[in-house]
Amino acid sequence: MTSGSWTLLDGIGVLVTNDPGIGAGRLGLLRDAALLLGDGVVQWVGRSGREPHADNVVRRELDGRAVLPGFVDSHTHPVFAGDRAEEFASRMAGQPYTAGGIRSTIAATRAATDAELDATVTRLVAEARRSGTTTIECKSGYGQTVADELRSLRLAATHTPETTLLAAHVTPPEFDGRADDYVRMVIEEMIPACAPHAKWIDVFCERGAFDADQCRAVLTAGVAAGLAPRVHGNQLGPGDGVQLAVETGAASVDHVTHTSADDIAALADSTTVATLLPGAEFSTRTAYPDAHRLLDAGVTVAVATDCNPGTSYTTSMPLCVALAVREMHMSPDEAVWAATAGGARALRRNDIGVLRPGCRADVIALDAPSHVHLAYRPGVHLVSHVWKDGMRQ
Repeated sequence: MTSGSWTLLDGIGVLVTNDPGIGAGRLGLLRDAALLLGDGVVQWVGRSGREPHADNVVRRELDGRAVLPGFVDSHTHPVFAGDRAEEFASRMAGQPYTAGGIRSTIAATRAATDAELDATVTRLVAEARRSGTTTIECKSGYGQTVADELRSLRLAATHTPETTLLAAHVTPPEFDGRADDYVRMVIEEMIPACAPHAKWIDVFCERGAFDADQCRAVLTAGVAAGLAPRVHGNQLGPGDGVQLAVETGAASVDHVTHTSADDIAALADSTTVATLLPGAEFSTRTAYPDAHRLLDAGVTVAVATDCNPGTSYTTSMPLCVALAVREMHMSPDEAVWAATAGGARALRRNDIGVLRPGCRADVIALDAPSHVHLAYRPGVHLVSHVWKDGMRQ
């Protein structure tokens, strides 16, 4: 093989490939492994000492560390201003969560400059990268005017191609009591202006936000403008979000905290991923969903952070893996797959979340001998190395 400047990661104790054709089990585990990265992609995967010859290879000895695909965080809200720490403290003192707190963030975001908003996004994306996230989805939704949603998406697009227009987040104050009028504005003005800067269209189908008919109208308009659908659903109680997501062919329905047997059956018979957001249950002190109700039915499950200032102010995928294991009854293998390959499925990507030749060279190494330590040692910063597109970060 010839190369430019490629990198050989050698001395890997346990390699998670997420490809059963390469290694053992669903995680495609290889022991005593090596990984060759070059030109932004994985060039070769196999046993240490069996790598093909390539010119100009830099060898990195990992001394028995576990290596995984970079985390894929398929649900975040990082474009915002302000702080809701007092709201968090009130919830911890017993005040229940409702969707209305979003309005305080809307006011702060509208008042912020572009530079202030970009500084927040830059800080949070860098924070996520340090904890092993190599692909991140970024939503708008805290501006809720055409101009503010547009600038949110433009800022997000400088950090990721996975940008989402979440215009139907809540009804903004100037549309109090006129949710249908706001939906009409979203469809007629906001989507046409913002669609060139987004990949996805999302809705919050929930009490205190928008009903199924309103959400369906927004998703339909978004799809007509070339955007792919996503749904927030069934977070605060039983509702129509899951069924709407399946009906519209959404890539993912997120939260799914309260699901009926019919909801689970519909998901199992669809291509829609159920994305679990354990940081939201942690931060709102509400009951966690039982992931095995979904997994046992054959539903594809992802895990993401839901990073936002009100209900899950974390960028840490390792924390969410640990919470998914401890509180959502997932095994460590299931949670790691959901945070990598599952997140890729939620973004309809097959070039990330897996380490096989031709896929993006997005790789993390742990200061631990096994991926199990992500749940076994919660709260400990275990990510020692991050490569994005083959470049050490």
